[in-house]
Amino acid sequence: MNTAQNSKAFWEIIGLIPAAGTASRIAPLPCSKELYPIGFRSVNGGNEIRPKVVTHYLLEKMRQADITKVFMILRAEKWDIPRYFGDGKMFDMDIAYLMMDLSYGVPFTLDHAYPFVKDSLIAIGFPDIIFEPDDAYIKIIRKQAETNADIVLGLFPTNNPHKTDMVELDENGKVRTLHIKPKYTQLIYTWQIAVWTPTFTDYLHNYVSDRKGRGKLEHQNELYVGDVIQAALKDTIQIDSVLFKDGKCLDIGTPEDLIKALQVNM
Repeated sequence: MNTAQNSKAFWEIIGLIPAAGTASRIAPLPCSKELYPIGFRSVNGGNEIRPKVVTHYLLEKMRQADITKVFMILRAEKWDIPRYFGDGKMFDMDIAYLMMDLSYGVPFTLDHAYPFVKDSLIAIGFPDIIFEPDDAYIKIIRKQAETNADIVLGLFPTNNPHKTDMVELDENGKVRTLHIKPKYTQLIYTWQIAVWTPTFTDYLHNYVSDRKGRGKLEHQNELYVGDVIQAALKDTIQIDSVLFKDGKCLDIGTPEDLIKALQVNM
């Protein structure tokens, strides 16, 4: 790799959205989970309204941070997603789609984009999670520029620690460790968005490659992004965070949380 091409001055910010899951917890659905309508949006100058699908919220917030190029990673059964979003005109973005077979965890899905994004600053978001504030990406991108951290996590309070990665902070507010879907914890903050540099993109790629080299993936435990971030912490990858104390996040991946999202956004 050319050193100049990998320098910060050449980094382009690219949104990366993993959408290769099976949505087994709320199946069957009449569409891909990423297209489930949650509330409404205005069109034609605000004179009309149309259903607002869950991924629309994420793309909207990325666009507010001037992210104009996005890769979504899909399975073959989810052609309704590119049919709906097309090339991204509705957001004034360029959206491209990468296809993959069965994924053995989100890191495998993200790594599928490695040849296309390895020299870029990555902004990751999950298409089935609605969060506030609207300027969250703006703030974590700014934090990365200020600190030159390899990863900046956006942290949000959550009432469902057993469903997510909980983040333990030290007395200075630095990320100390991650707890992956703990059954019991007094921690209150989870990460839901992040930006990371080519340093961590390479780290994730090598981590996944090592996992593939161990043998049949179907016999290994599911790998989470939090597992890779935790390993990176131990390997002195620089990790920072932005704490959204008054922020909100809601994953629509379970029936009870989908009901909450519909109640809030209808």
